Amino acid sequence: MSCAMKSLVEDNDRYLKSFQLFLERSSEHKCMQDFIHGILPDILASVGEGKANLNVMGVGSGAGEIDLEMFSQLHLKHPAVTVDNQVVEPSAQQLHLYKVLVSQKPNLDYIKFTWNKMTATEFEKHWRENHLTKKMDFIHMIQMLYYVKDPGATVTFYQSLLDRNGKLLVILVSDESGWGKLWRTFRTQLCNTEISQCVTTGDIKAYLDSKTVSYQSYKLPSQMDITECFTEGDQRGELLLDFLTEVLDFSSTAPPELKRGVLDLLKTLDCSKEVDGRVIFNNTLEVLVVDPLQ
Repeated sequence: MSCAMKSLVEDNDRYLKSFQLFLERSSEHKCMQDFIHGILPDILASVGEGKANLNVMGVGSGAGEIDLEMFSQLHLKHPAVTVDNQVVEPSAQQLHLYKVLVSQKPNLDYIKFTWNKMTATEFEKHWRENHLTKKMDFIHMIQMLYYVKDPGATVTFYQSLLDRNGKLLVILVSDESGWGKLWRTFRTQLCNTEISQCVTTGDIKAYLDSKTVSYQSYKLPSQMDITECFTEGDQRGELLLDFLTEVLDFSSTAPPELKRGVLDLLKTLDCSKEVDGRVIFNNTLEVLVVDPLQ
């Protein structure tokens, strides 16, 4: 990444604003909800195997909306069980929103929440230093492996926490999405080398295959309206461009040829399609459900 450009994650307020706009403009949460209600219940039915209490962990849980959707399905499959839920989330603001959501939601008495204001890496260090041995029945890592230094090692550590019938659920952008094409083309100019910002499920599958780890995969078609990105000076367009490139104030700090290259690529069929005069970006996600270490 050019030294004149800063990573979007360095400005938490702008990151959260751009993320919120991304959620409004994309079908991301909708495609996740379709998966949670359609496919996840059968996966959750296989965890726990008759236990009275299940250990669950959310790594990078954000404000908790998706977590609670999953818990509703878990409760339907295992109505008699209690749940110990470890929430791992570095943003104080997001953790606060999660706690507010829990306080407003009825019938969550069966869940005990433990709040860990930590990154995935800090939590791993904490776990190792305290020699913790508790095993997990279900761990989910949704859209968070971009923010660790070594995604493969992170997956392996959290996989090692799984109990015999446990499952690790990973959701990332698919390598067939517009993100995959954008990152393959501009990886050296855009990607923050301190974290693995440009990782896709293609990278994780290659890693798991190299370790002969068994997993199942599910594509989640999703899209995002990025039309405003092509209107110079449009504030929402600039926020979306920041989110797409993960660069803070991309429009004003990127070299002109990089900005032009990114905008040209975003309009190609490799990344987007035009629908009724709108530019619709391919935001396809992929779910990986990883089995325990053998």
